[in-house]
Amino acid sequence: MRTAEDDDSGTGGNIAVVGHADLAPDTLPLVEFALRTRLARWLAPVRAMVRTGAGTPLAFGRAARAAGWPLALVIPTRTGMPAMPPPRDRRATGELLTLADRVRLLAYDPMDRDSCIGADERLVASSRLLLAVWDGSPSNGRDATAHLVTYARARGVPVEIVWPAGATRAVLPVPGAAG
Repeated sequence: MRTAEDDDSGTGGNIAVVGHADLAPDTLPLVEFALRTRLARWLAPVRAMVRTGAGTPLAFGRAARAAGWPLALVIPTRTGMPAMPPPRDRRATGELLTLADRVRLLAYDPMDRDSCIGADERLVASSRLLLAVWDGSPSNGRDATAHLVTYARARGVPVEIVWPAGATRAVLPVPGAAG
């Protein structure tokens, strides 16, 4: 497995994915199948890139490898050392590391929403196509998928929306809410 810190050598040649982090558990197989179907349309695989995490990133990693595509996993780093992902992403990160043939270290704080959005923007900017697992809802202060779709389009990166029939989002507790 190759590791590169802030390596943009593949600029413009990758396919990236972003999407809702709160997909319902029964939606993950639907999204994985839809992503695998999209990837199968390409005559020759290019590199699939995803920022580590549960949900959409894991579904994309599985789909890419099942389709025979090389996978680059973007993981957070602080001062040149990989940073620990949030607890909800740790198991998915472990699986994604086994699926990836390349790891890209990128300076961002996985516990900070704005920092994660900045990392996603860099991922999108270095891609030839963005697959967005998105139900069409606006950004809501926690989910930035709508922002990233707009960001990609503003930079001329083509976007394909992936939202399979039957897909739903889980209801997550609001941080700081009692109950």
